[in-house]
Amino acid sequence: MKHIIHRAETRGYADHGWLQTSHIFSFAGYYNPERIRFGSLRVLNDDIVQPGKGFGSHSHENMEIISVPLIGSLTHQDSSGHETAIYPNDVQIMSAGTGITHSEYNYSETEPVNFLQIWIFPKEKNINPRYNQKTFDPEERHNRWQFMVAPEKNDDTLWINQDAYMARVNLSGGQEINYQQKVKQNGIYFFIISGQVTIDNTTLNKRDGIGIVEAQNITLKSTSDSDILALEIPL
Repeated sequence: MKHIIHRAETRGYADHGWLQTSHIFSFAGYYNPERIRFGSLRVLNDDIVQPGKGFGSHSHENMEIISVPLIGSLTHQDSSGHETAIYPNDVQIMSAGTGITHSEYNYSETEPVNFLQIWIFPKEKNINPRYNQKTFDPEERHNRWQFMVAPEKNDDTLWINQDAYMARVNLSGGQEINYQQKVKQNGIYFFIISGQVTIDNTTLNKRDGIGIVEAQNITLKSTSDSDILALEIPL
């Protein structure tokens, strides 16, 4: 088993007034040649958007973009005609494909929104742009993995144009859980949303990340109630 650790305090950070953002990987004004990507995982941003503010209309192409609200809610509009709001326990995925224009704004006029923005390189380029979202019951991830994104098309998860998976678990303090790799050639990136977790004899705290390769079965142990995101990614 090999791993790379990204501590929360080492992330790139920018304060734009309306937006406070932390980047695990090089993004916008933050550049670190040792942090370009983890396999097909290109972006994992931790964004706080102030009330009534947001990202104006902008374009993407050939990227799988996932939004995970943690606190507050976002409105989404795009050039394919979608207009909707997403809330905590929702996950939104967008295949930019041949090109799509969209905007995202804080739905509230009084409270900030905190969400994770995840970009994954696609398996197939230049597909038709696609948007989908789904609400997940938090009770279904209590001390067990709740898979939210997968390459298989079914009603339980959101489909992604890549051999990638995204899962989340709320792990009680003192509990252990295993992550069994889905695809042998993939790597797994764990992001600690909250709490404290030990993985591969390494203690990880809130907003720390760890990328692991050459391991098919990984044990995670929480030392406090923890919220953990797992991204299994082609290398």
